[in-house]
Amino acid sequence: MHEAGAYFYCDGANFNAIVGKARPGDLGVDAMHINLHKTFSTPHGGGGPGAGPVVLSERLAPYAPVPFIHVEGGTPRLVENAADAPQGNAPFGRMTAFHGQMGMYVRALTYMLSHGADGMKQASEDAVLNANYIRAGLSDLMSLPFPDHPSMHEALFDDDWLKGTGVTTLDFAKAMIDEGYHPMTVYFPLVVHGAMLIEPTESESKASLDLFIATLRDLAMAAKGNDKERFTAAPHHAPLRRLDETRAARQPVLKWVKPAPIAKAAE
Repeated sequence: MHEAGAYFYCDGANFNAIVGKARPGDLGVDAMHINLHKTFSTPHGGGGPGAGPVVLSERLAPYAPVPFIHVEGGTPRLVENAADAPQGNAPFGRMTAFHGQMGMYVRALTYMLSHGADGMKQASEDAVLNANYIRAGLSDLMSLPFPDHPSMHEALFDDDWLKGTGVTTLDFAKAMIDEGYHPMTVYFPLVVHGAMLIEPTESESKASLDLFIATLRDLAMAAKGNDKERFTAAPHHAPLRRLDETRAARQPVLKWVKPAPIAKAAE
């Protein structure tokens, strides 16, 4: 790509598998937005998805918009205005005055400093180990779209094993709620039909993984055993039952309306 005059952007939304193991710059990446959620402990909400540094290669760094961090003699400094940019830099202006969710940066930095380089490397190794442990524990019941390739930090299954059961990936995910689990990512990545993407992260113990695997094995055997009602009407035990997701997407309610008062029962 570089030989053709192109630049290489890489999505850094999730670093779980490679922190301390690989450097994106060595892979030829020219620009990467490193989200802080999950990998560096910040929540997925509350500013998580949009908070994270954008890093650039030497080819693109001179054109970085302000504000940006510049390191001189090992000391970083914040460049707020284009006029203060180092000699040779040509920032194309300011993209936004907002520096992002500050709490996310503080939390992520605290996580990094408390773990250290060796601790973050181990976290990556544990995340990969946990994902492959789940993969091994379920692969005889659930189908793997890429059986010849080990997982990184996510175990990916498709819905081929559900054919003929009348149960869909969404049904299976809803049934997990009844078992006390937040469903995995479903229908993504799009290259896999009916995808089920399980990401245990490094913080799960072997005991918690074993319980999760046992629960999914029970669900998988129920689906194959024609216990269709357990899935198509799930969740049965959640405060809210199955939602009409198609209608919700087409007719979203964007304004809160105070509910009508509920008459109290006679004493």
